[in-house]
Order: sequence, then structure tokens, then C-alpha cells
Amino acid sequence: MELQSVGLREFRTHLHKYTRQGDDPIAVTSHGETIGYYIPARPTPQAQEFLALRQAVEKLAGILEASGVDADAIVAEFQAERQQEQSL
Repeated sequence: MELQSVGLREFRTHLHKYTRQGDDPIAVTSHGETIGYYIPARPTPQAQEFLALRQAVEKLAGILEASGVDADAIVAEFQAERQQEQSL
């Protein structure tokens, strides 16, 4: 991957475009010299999905705990039902 280089004036003029477009870092230059880098810091879609799943698990755990339900008991019951269906 080649680092995109953009002049300071161009970067400032089109800041919205550069900050919303792509996830690649950009070298910001002034008079041909690199003066800084813009590195996007937004999470990847996979990270967002993982975070959403983690939040769902935490909510479910809270609901189960508030209801007095043991998750291990649910899994054991499911496995017993599954074995019973397979033996038919």
C-alpha cells in the first residue's frame, strides 16, 4: 500500500472528504515536506459487530441473572433434548 500524500491547503479545503473516505493514513505536506499524518481512528465493521455482540451477551447475562436462570442449566437441558431427539 502506497501512502497517499496531500498538500496542507488541499487537505484543509477537503477535510470532510479525507476524514470520511477510506481507512488509509494520509501524509500531509507543506511545500513538499511531510509535516504530519492523518490516521483514521474509527473502528472496523468487524470491531463494531464484535462490540454489538459483546453488548448483547452482557444484556442477556443480566436478564438471565435477574430471572434466576442458570445458563449452564439451559445448555445441559438443550443437550439432553438434542440427544433424545437423535435417539428417536
